[in-house]
Amino acid sequence: MAQQAADAAEPSSAFVADVFARDCDSRAVFDDVTSKWASLALLALLDGRTRFNALRRRVDGVSEKMLSQNLRTLESDGLIIRDVIDVIPARVEYELTPLGRDVARHLRALADVLESAVAR
Repeated sequence: MAQQAADAAEPSSAFVADVFARDCDSRAVFDDVTSKWASLALLALLDGRTRFNALRRRVDGVSEKMLSQNLRTLESDGLIIRDVIDVIPARVEYELTPLGRDVARHLRALADVLESAVAR
């Protein structure tokens, strides 16, 4: 009985799949995805594989540094793939992973609601 009480007092190392829980891995990704520049980059990548500079032009107002940081984060979260093409000069292209495509589609639906509300 005393061992059960001690076990209950210790934090569980079990996987937590609840975005409201502090220890949930999806919470960190949720935070990354909902940043302004990351969301816009994901939306822009719905159009397909895109070079860095074309993506920067598409996401009006983002600095090269901010776009790079957000793209690195999205790549580490498993939402985009970064492909370096070995030519001179080197060319970098980005595309959505299946998970990134799913997330971007949901973001597109949200953007559609917001854009239609502004158009009224």
